[in-house]
Amino acid sequence: MKRFSPARAATATAVVLATSGGLLGAAVSTASAAVTCTSPVFKRQFFANTAFSGTPKKTDCDSAIDQNWGTGAPASGLPSNNFGVRWSVTRDFGSGGPFTFTASSRDGIRVYLDGVRKVDLWKNVSSTVSRTVNLTVPAGRHSLRIDFVNWTGSANVTFAYAPRTSATVDKVKPLTPGGAALTYSTTTHKAKLSWTRSPEMDLAGYRVYRRVSGGSYPAQPLATTTSASTSWTDTPPKDGKAYFYEVRAYDKAGNASTGTADKGVTTVDLTGPAAPTGLRGATDFDGAHLTWSSVVDAVRHEVVREDPRTGDQAVVATDLHGTAYHDREHMTGVYQVRGIDAAGNPGALSDAVTLDGTDTVAPAAPSALRASARPGVVHTTFRAPLNPVLEEIDNGAKGLLYRTEGTGAAARTVAVDCDVEDGDPVTGASHTVDRDEVVFQCADRTRAEDTTYTYTARIEDGSGNASAPSAPVTLLSTDRTAPAPLTGLTATPRDNGVELRWDTPPEDDIDRYRIRRGITGSDGSTTWQDVTCTVMYETPHARLCPDLPDGQTVTYTVRAEDHFGNMIPLDDARLPRATTTERVVTPGEPVVDRSGPVSAGPRTSTTPLAPVWFCSGVDECAGITGYRVSRWTGGGWQSLGTAPGGVQGWIRHEDPYQLPHTVNWYRVVAVRADGTELPAVHTSVIRHDVV
Repeated sequence: MKRFSPARAATATAVVLATSGGLLGAAVSTASAAVTCTSPVFKRQFFANTAFSGTPKKTDCDSAIDQNWGTGAPASGLPSNNFGVRWSVTRDFGSGGPFTFTASSRDGIRVYLDGVRKVDLWKNVSSTVSRTVNLTVPAGRHSLRIDFVNWTGSANVTFAYAPRTSATVDKVKPLTPGGAALTYSTTTHKAKLSWTRSPEMDLAGYRVYRRVSGGSYPAQPLATTTSASTSWTDTPPKDGKAYFYEVRAYDKAGNASTGTADKGVTTVDLTGPAAPTGLRGATDFDGAHLTWSSVVDAVRHEVVREDPRTGDQAVVATDLHGTAYHDREHMTGVYQVRGIDAAGNPGALSDAVTLDGTDTVAPAAPSALRASARPGVVHTTFRAPLNPVLEEIDNGAKGLLYRTEGTGAAARTVAVDCDVEDGDPVTGASHTVDRDEVVFQCADRTRAEDTTYTYTARIEDGSGNASAPSAPVTLLSTDRTAPAPLTGLTATPRDNGVELRWDTPPEDDIDRYRIRRGITGSDGSTTWQDVTCTVMYETPHARLCPDLPDGQTVTYTVRAEDHFGNMIPLDDARLPRATTTERVVTPGEPVVDRSGPVSAGPRTSTTPLAPVWFCSGVDECAGITGYRVSRWTGGGWQSLGTAPGGVQGWIRHEDPYQLPHTVNWYRVVAVRADGTELPAVHTSVIRHDVV
């Protein structure tokens, strides 16, 4: 709320929040005037005594308790000494939890929650006294009353209450969102889940979850919304299955409510089964034999054959209820299979298999076998010519990996299951095409730690003909040695942060660099925190750590971490450090980030960001007709035009001339309908563009 100077206090006009939510410009000065203030706005009463007796001299509404009346009277008809002011409100605290009450006054202030005194500073003082109280507020609606008296001298008073949002303090779950409802359109195939807004004061947002019938809700939400959202629109799979939704509220401490009751919908089925996998073929004197893996939702299959001589395709089998087919009419051809679901939707065709008669020629040995150790796995790749290996793959060929442990008579060789994380072990390697080569990949997850292995690879065609082995590769499966401390670390201040550089490390298995920043306080202690910085100049040995340059002295450390997570400890004396003092990049006037209902703050990005600010309080914001926006040029403020007002929420204004590689300061002045201006607030955009 705007503070009044002593000279203006006697003529200040009260703003009263009426029951309709509008603002009344005329002061309410009679005891008979009925004043209703919409929660959480306070009802304020002025008394010409310190006992709060008799009829109030004035009653109005106050959105925030923050007044400094100096030595003057707070309102017409009141004395400059020995007066009292009472604020009261009843509001919904949602699930309640830990709160902080903060009070300051000169002279006396008392704060009551549901009639119970929580703050008691009741003494005629010559300077402002303050008190902060941490307490737990029960769930539901509760009343607040704040009594202030001035006996003699200057008068000022502030009071605020806010939830404590630290995860170590707040363990109270938000209330479950109410009013959950779900609609589904068979035309657009969209499902809309809606709910009512939660009364929680520390609400961070909502999480929407979806599960298929018979399944469980996943750990990760389908969507996360803001605290202002009351709906989410989803497009569930068009597969004729039943899907259920729930929404959960979560607060700033990370506590989540229980989910709303399931809301379900059965979708339109327009999706055919997935393409069958594992199509294999062989030929003999009796024709072509095909087999494939079963596909979920397929109630029958059909087989498509392409004539290798003419290229013509034809369906050679329909209404197959198994996963095998014997084509007695042909011994060669290019075959594919697809599934059809109960609604008659055809699925995608499988990969093709080409049958060209008996195959007795072994493939050529693969080349370029590579192996690299990573935590829990050894990754291998090997290569073969695209022609004819890709055709061999279509006829059932596969890449095989072998692992040998030990030497001489003690050597033991086994075939490697290429991946055992998802489903059954797969002996054959997966493959991709890289220009004129087929690249096979095989992940060995069954190897032991700290063991030396020798790997070889082969290609086996669909007839079981195996190639000669590739050239061997030997390696140790585990690395437990941390990279050496980095050298040459420097920290250079820039207009948009601090640039770090260091020498190229000797190791070739560096996975990432861990950066920490330390800020030294006035007591000489240093507070450290992990920071995320941007790679510069396409080199892994330079970073830009974006920050608002405010003249702080900062210290940086950088540690190299390899793929196994090895890195030197933080207490290692060899850990490099670089200290620098940030530049000071501020406009030529005091920086203010809040003025009445308008607030702003810094933003950080590698791309242009529009300056933004926030207007809080529906009625306060409605009285603002526009905002004058300007950018600091180093020698003054350059106007960027105006932005419309009148609404509560975030307001943005595009700046086509925003400067890269620096901090862009913006000045925002709110203008009321009568032409008066609020004090300027400032926001900034830290552009950490790098070359």
